[in-house]
Amino acid sequence: AVATCPLRPPRAAPRCSRAHPRPWPCTMFAAARRASPMMRAVATSALRAGGASAHSLSDPKYVERMYKEVPEELGGTPTARSAMKASCYHRIDFKIDEDASVFEAVQRFAAYNIGCLCVTTNGRVTGVISERDYVNKIALLGRKSQETRVKEIATMGANLVVASVNDDISILMNRMLARDIRHLPIADEEGEIIGMLSIKDIVKEITSRQLEVIQKLAQFNVGQGAFFSD
Repeated sequence: AVATCPLRPPRAAPRCSRAHPRPWPCTMFAAARRASPMMRAVATSALRAGGASAHSLSDPKYVERMYKEVPEELGGTPTARSAMKASCYHRIDFKIDEDASVFEAVQRFAAYNIGCLCVTTNGRVTGVISERDYVNKIALLGRKSQETRVKEIATMGANLVVASVNDDISILMNRMLARDIRHLPIADEEGEIIGMLSIKDIVKEITSRQLEVIQKLAQFNVGQGAFFSD
């Protein structure tokens, strides 16, 4: 009997120059090409894996195949933890004592090519100082950075915005937009500051994940890279 595609009425088996013991394999490949991208992926995988033991595209053995869990690195939601691995703050000392001079902070901005530092009090992070603080509170007012302490211009106390290492990237983005800031200190489960993320780090992480998704969808569309269980 000639196997038919469940999505269209039965039709005669197509001619094929290859010698087959039965005509159904060519018919099923033709049906797979006419089907939707998802059905094509299922049908092509079934034909390659099942060989002569397959009988129909509607066979539950193939049509009802379940998706595997997508690996986190390919489809999981990006978090602050994953973004920190690619951040420049991950490889430098991003903390400065509150009693240091603003000039020292600016020197480190230039040396590390960054725009923000965490301010510490007795070793514990209590605020942040950014390039914006220097421009608005030192340069614009004609003050001397060598004679001004970091704690005099830093954002401290209740005004400090902190994110958790397990927060989704979308949450970090929304928090930055809501508070009109470009840097976020990142705290671990115990509340200890372990890193810093800039708006550039977040944009790079989101873009990278979107490119991965686009590549996987493109592969899936041609029957490659689908996460099916056995």
